[in-house]
Amino acid sequence: MKKNWVKKLLIGFGILLGIILLANFGLNIWLKTQLPDYIKKNTDYKVSYKSLNVDLGTGNILATGITVNNKNPQNTNVIGLQGTIDTLKISRFGIYDAIFNKVISSSDLLLAKPNLNIILAKPVDQKTSKKPNPVKFENIRINDGTINIFRYNRQKYVGVEAFNLYVENLQLTEESVEEKLPVVFDQYSIKGKNFFFQPDDVYALKIDKITTTNGQMSVENFQLQPLISFEEFKQNYPEKSKMFQFSIPKMNFTDIALEKNKISLANAHIINPFIKAYDTGISVKKAVKKKSFDIDFKDVKVDHAKVQMVKSNEKDLLFAQDLNININQLQMNKESSEELIPVLYKDFKIYGKNIYYNDKQDLFAESFSLTPKTGEIKNIIAKPVQSSNALLDFKTNLLQFNIAKFGFDEKKLNLDISNVLVDGINGKITSLKSAPKKKGSSQGINYPITVRKINVKNSNITYDANNQPLSLRNLNAQVENLELIENSAKNGMAAKIKSYKIVADDFQYKTRFYQMKMANLNATQNAVQITQFSMLPLVSRAQFIRMIPVEQDLYNIKVNQITAQGNWDLFGENKSVNASNVIIQSANANIFRSKIPADDPKIKPLYSKLLRSIKIPMYINQLQLKNSILEYEEDTPKSNGPGKLTFSNFNMNVKNLNSAKMKGKPTNVDIKIDCNFMKTTPLDVNWSFNTADVNDNFAISGKLSNIPAVALNSFIVPYLSVSATGSIQQMLFNFKGNPKGIGGTFNLKHKDLKISVLDKKSREKKNLLSAVANLFIKSDSGKFPESVVVEGVERDPTKSFFNMFWKGIESGLKQTLVGINVDKTKKKVEKAEKKIESVKKSIKDAKKDISTLTSSSSTQHKRKNKDKK
Repeated sequence: MKKNWVKKLLIGFGILLGIILLANFGLNIWLKTQLPDYIKKNTDYKVSYKSLNVDLGTGNILATGITVNNKNPQNTNVIGLQGTIDTLKISRFGIYDAIFNKVISSSDLLLAKPNLNIILAKPVDQKTSKKPNPVKFENIRINDGTINIFRYNRQKYVGVEAFNLYVENLQLTEESVEEKLPVVFDQYSIKGKNFFFQPDDVYALKIDKITTTNGQMSVENFQLQPLISFEEFKQNYPEKSKMFQFSIPKMNFTDIALEKNKISLANAHIINPFIKAYDTGISVKKAVKKKSFDIDFKDVKVDHAKVQMVKSNEKDLLFAQDLNININQLQMNKESSEELIPVLYKDFKIYGKNIYYNDKQDLFAESFSLTPKTGEIKNIIAKPVQSSNALLDFKTNLLQFNIAKFGFDEKKLNLDISNVLVDGINGKITSLKSAPKKKGSSQGINYPITVRKINVKNSNITYDANNQPLSLRNLNAQVENLELIENSAKNGMAAKIKSYKIVADDFQYKTRFYQMKMANLNATQNAVQITQFSMLPLVSRAQFIRMIPVEQDLYNIKVNQITAQGNWDLFGENKSVNASNVIIQSANANIFRSKIPADDPKIKPLYSKLLRSIKIPMYINQLQLKNSILEYEEDTPKSNGPGKLTFSNFNMNVKNLNSAKMKGKPTNVDIKIDCNFMKTTPLDVNWSFNTADVNDNFAISGKLSNIPAVALNSFIVPYLSVSATGSIQQMLFNFKGNPKGIGGTFNLKHKDLKISVLDKKSREKKNLLSAVANLFIKSDSGKFPESVVVEGVERDPTKSFFNMFWKGIESGLKQTLVGINVDKTKKKVEKAEKKIESVKKSIKDAKKDISTLTSSSSTQHKRKNKDKK
């Protein structure tokens, strides 16, 4: 029973196998004889061949002498095929898919000597229609082929001759050709010549030859050429900002792989490329778009590249004659595309020679090198070419820097520079106008940006702003720990410096009226030393008077040495000055003022308010002016030459000089002055005020001793046309005041005080007028003169503090000298002199009349005698 069941089963399998063999044999005969007609009737193509062998068991197909054409060449909805194939070999052909799904699929495809023209189907809206991929191949081999691919409108898209290709796991779809990559594969071997690719109406890509040996691809004469001129590009594509042109004689790379949305290769070597970019000058705001594929280049090497960037006027923006680049592990992916610099890398090195850049400024560098950690630029030359916010005209021997940290985090720059060296910068920087600050100009920076050390050596630089050049010769400077921090109030950056040292042999600064110089400058954050400082006028006094619209002082200052110690921050966001001691040694200052120009109508604040108006915290514990000379000269329209006041051996000590903005520091300013007045007489002054006092109260007192009156003649002779003799034995004053006026006590002890009125032109003494004038002067004060009270002296707010102080002295003199000052006396004398001159003239006229009468009487007498005869 059991044996019968096994026997029946074997018989059944044998019958089934026979049926299958008969069916396969019949189907094979049908495919050999009827397949071309079937393809013609059920597909969009006509196929013919010389021979066809089909193995239905394995799905292998071998055909020779194949010719393929579209049934309807005008149908743009399907891929067009036209050409011949010498030999076609297909392994494991998907017959079921070909018959029922109209999809050609195979594990292996061999095309020998194909000569094909392929016309891509018209693109389909992917949102509304989905088509199956018409061609699927796992592996493909092409031997000695000529293939041309055209767009649906018959415009040539891709072309290649003598094409030999072997690709594993090839994926070729209409979608991939139109949108992403023409092919995607795992491994490849490719060889061919006269490659052509035209992605759009602007560019055409051409390659003379491509070969692959042992996984290394070599490309010869790669060219990306514009199909239109730059002018046509600007007119036809106004929304695009750049047009490109590439020429690469040779490049090699290994291990290229195209996998889905990723392109990767290794050991790329590009030799003698020429890259040219045209910039239209149009700023195009592009919508953020995610990259459709990633790029992974393990190593990229570029030798002797030439790069040219052309501006919209077709003049060079950048021209680099020789660039050499090495980049390790270069990547462009979704992560990098979100950063400001859309690439990632492990390491790089860039070296170049003869670099030219022009953007309203000519910049040239003989050579430069850059790595993630270091940089060096040699022989920089900058030349101005047209007006801009800053014009550079200098040469620099060397610029070097070392970078401790450089990268991006959340689209913000992180930068930490170890050191910067600038050697031998010589030239001029001209600032023409202030450029408006752009809002958000620092949004892409992670603060602080740190520069740990900066060295400037052997430099001569001039900075010119508003035609006021500042020059430093033989400049050497060091800066430690510079931090650039965000300054939100000014929408920009501020600087913090831990320490610095500046040394220069010759400092010069020129303004409209003055040339300022220093023989030596030595400055740090804690000390300053200046030698041979001078501020000299560039114009004569007569020129100065003609150039100013209102009264203004003209200074002539020379200082042997200025030193300062303390702490100050003049560069940071929170600027401040906190000095323990400032010494000005051996100053010689001349101040000239002419009363010929109109009065300055501006209100003159007192010194306490001026100090309070300083915007930064400022405190100087002690300011000393030693062994100096101060001269004041004043010229009026009526004076014959300027009057002069001289203060020699001038010593001043100022304590607590401040702006009332530094916490914990006293605000009361005490000033002590001792000097020789008019080179002969000791003068002591004590002056005090409080900068925190908004009422600007002050006190000033002093003593002047043993003044020979003749010592005043250098001032009063040209100014008042009066000379004096006698002596002022002592003058004491003790005043208090505020912006409204001044008052206090005044005491004057004098002896034998007399004046002489002089002729304005000849300076000869007028005896009569001098005698009359001295009638009004109290020549002696006595041994113990009493003090007088000075009150009711109002200040003219358009005049200086010293004008008010002089009014107080003048009021005291008036009361002491019998209430009549020299000026009033002089006027009275001049009035009397005029009366005397009038009397003299009357007498002279009377004498003339008498002479005329006498002469007339004698003539009449002679006539009478003649008549008698």
